[in-house]
Amino acid sequence: MRKVLVVVDMQKDFIDGSLGTSEAVEIVPVVVKKISNWDGDVVFTRDTHREEYLQTNEGGNLPVMHCISGTPGWEIDKTVLEAADGEKRIYDKDTFGSKELAMDLMNVGADVIELVGLCTDICVISNALLIKAFLPEAKIRVDASCCAGVSPESHRNALEAMKVCQVEILNE
Repeated sequence: MRKVLVVVDMQKDFIDGSLGTSEAVEIVPVVVKKISNWDGDVVFTRDTHREEYLQTNEGGNLPVMHCISGTPGWEIDKTVLEAADGEKRIYDKDTFGSKELAMDLMNVGADVIELVGLCTDICVISNALLIKAFLPEAKIRVDASCCAGVSPESHRNALEAMKVCQVEILNE
């Protein structure tokens, strides 16, 4: 069995930066513990934008500069990153979900994929459903205790939507 933990966008701008929330701050130690105790591969996604972000479709809908490549807010939280042993595989993505990640998981034959991170209602759900599309027979799980959304309500809504799409939700 090939198990992979996908740590989604645990970056400063989403934790306590330009789009940070108290819920995001609260999950950091829980995510660190999850990574430290994980028996399998750990990979990371990193939301990555450029200076012209506000001119993009996403920037027009969310006009808040965040996760600009090379800035402190773009970096993955140090305690989160250091919780993983060995080489760190990071998928930089300029959109909500990473097609490259899904294809790599398919190519390595991952059959248990668990997601944690930020934001439940945008990038976690996007990656979970994208991975489900690429690996329909894999067990896809999301640990709700290691996720936070834009708001508590949108976090809960995203969890419910994922359940309908046969993504297992843990620790609600």
